[in-house]
Amino acid sequence: MSNNNAGAAGGGALYSLGIFGAWVWFFQQAHSFWEFALAIFQGLFWPAWMVYDLFKALAN
Repeated sequence: MSNNNAGAAGGGALYSLGIFGAWVWFFQQAHSFWEFALAIFQGLFWPAWMVYDLFKALAN
């Protein structure tokens, strides 16, 4: 009975690296307490921010 989920952990690791990279990016841009608080939220949901900015750029 072999379970074929060996590659499933790779996506989680890649997403985690993306979160840390997004935190570094957003923390560098922050200047006040509330911007740092928003940076934590943005780091967790960076794919949604990326798609939103992409659609906003395409609309112009």
